[in-house]
Amino acid sequence: MEIDKQTTRAVARLARLGLSDEVLVAHQAQLSTILGYVQQLNKVDTDGVPPMAQATGQVNDLAEDEILNEHQDTLPVDSPALEGTSIKVKGVFRD
Repeated sequence: MEIDKQTTRAVARLARLGLSDEVLVAHQAQLSTILGYVQQLNKVDTDGVPPMAQATGQVNDLAEDEILNEHQDTLPVDSPALEGTSIKVKGVFRD
């Protein structure tokens, strides 16, 4: 699929890329090639093929969270915001 210079410039603008005319021409050719491959993929019959997220069958092996109170006795008792056996700190996520 051949795309024109104006379309390539519009895509570059949307991607916030400031491209010189020489680079724009190179990208125009590359985008045309990529879109040609996508057109080929669109012709492939995928009826009856189940969707998949990955091909290896691997799953995440996550460890259970556990609370370790090994250093409970070393908490500074004069901490400004001590709550039970924990020190309260400022939140790092803001709205």
